[in-house]
Amino acid sequence: MGVGIQVENVNAWYGKSQALHDINLKIEANHATALIGPSGCGKSTFIRCLNRMHETTPDARVEGHVKIGDLDAYNGTSPTQLRRRIGMVFQKPNPFPTMSIYDNVAAGLKLNGYRDRKNLDDIVENSLKSSALWEEVKDTIHKKSGASLSGGQQQRLCIARALAVAPEVLLMDEPCSALDPISTGKIEELIFELKAQYTIVIVTHNMQQAARVAEYTGFFLLGRMIEYDKTEKIFTNPSDKRTEDYITGRFG
Repeated sequence: MGVGIQVENVNAWYGKSQALHDINLKIEANHATALIGPSGCGKSTFIRCLNRMHETTPDARVEGHVKIGDLDAYNGTSPTQLRRRIGMVFQKPNPFPTMSIYDNVAAGLKLNGYRDRKNLDDIVENSLKSSALWEEVKDTIHKKSGASLSGGQQQRLCIARALAVAPEVLLMDEPCSALDPISTGKIEELIFELKAQYTIVIVTHNMQQAARVAEYTGFFLLGRMIEYDKTEKIFTNPSDKRTEDYITGRFG
């Protein structure tokens, strides 16, 4: 079973500009949670705080508490230790262009000193199967580079790379925004299958996508969490008028 995420009083800054204000929420294990809201409202900043990528930006800082399962992200846990438990998939697919498909998937394991070739082969195959890519690439995994794949395949390759290191949480920052509808559909099917094993947090501008893949949805506005509830309630009977206005297209 995956791990849940507990967020308490999280505030984040870029220099003197405050990007997040007092974020509190509990993300359920083994579910998909969608984060929606206008551009620049703090969604991506928030998920970067979950795996401590936010602090890699110059002059950026975070205050508050984040627990990933039993790990206190900002107290006594190194970023490396934390990121081993959290996979990240970005908006634009970012395979390593000079590496083969195989080496792209194995990269994280090799970086951590993993050298058992038989086990590596098994992990690469299982990760590509889990990302619904194995059947498409199994005959060329050592011959083709990651960059030779289509955009949708590259994104599934990045998902396989994230899964290879056996994380418990998978963060996805607009994973379908650069993809065509067919590739988007494949990624959404994948999210549906993966949430049985992982806790998934997905940032999306596509509200239909949030409704399709996520059991829970949070609405961000101007760096604040306006509302967080079961997806069905957010989309059919939101508690806050600002949520309703955004969902019905009155702004954003």
